[in-house]
Amino acid sequence: MTVILDAAQVELAKTKLYSAVVCDVLDTLGYRHQGMKTFVRPLNDQHVVFGPARTGAYMKVGGHLEGENPYDIEMDLLDDLKEGEVVVFGVDGPTDNIVPWGELLTTGARARKAAGCVTDGLIRDARQIREVGFPVFHGGIGPWDSKGRGKMVSKDVAIQCGGVTVHRGDYVIADIDGVVVIPNKVVKEAIAMALAKVDSEDTVRAEILAGSTLRAVYDKHGVL
Repeated sequence: MTVILDAAQVELAKTKLYSAVVCDVLDTLGYRHQGMKTFVRPLNDQHVVFGPARTGAYMKVGGHLEGENPYDIEMDLLDDLKEGEVVVFGVDGPTDNIVPWGELLTTGARARKAAGCVTDGLIRDARQIREVGFPVFHGGIGPWDSKGRGKMVSKDVAIQCGGVTVHRGDYVIADIDGVVVIPNKVVKEAIAMALAKVDSEDTVRAEILAGSTLRAVYDKHGVL
């Protein structure tokens, strides 16, 4: 059964958690490969994204057929987005010229009140995306059209993005440190553990500032 967090839980996670602490607790839970490769970076370092994934899988192509709509599947996905969802497009990146995201898809995602986009492909129209403030995490920036170079072949399936397997409904947390994927079946446990760890880190920070040594606070709390 797919776990769906309510709006309050999402807002708490987005405002109090960060990718590193979530990665730590996923390590503890035995999920040690949930952080995307480091070439996937935010277009704006201040942005934080948290929400359930909607996935799209791309493949490299060498042209397109006359009369074909090369954007057919991705339009279906964008038009079906729900508020708070995170678009995750996997192109088996890094890539030199597959560009699945740009200004018009950003406009469509904003109209549907999506939370953001993550892709290990390239993006374009970076200036316009920055101007509207939509959170995008990307594998590079380039001017190319995806038509004839890359094509979405399926949506809402398990994909590889930035070296991590992402299913529809997995939760994504992304910030300046990187992108982490929380498997849906452990999202409530992971969020609870991460919130507790943040509280412990706050205590540790206060004790260090009050004069305790790193070793003393680690021996006391087991947190560093």
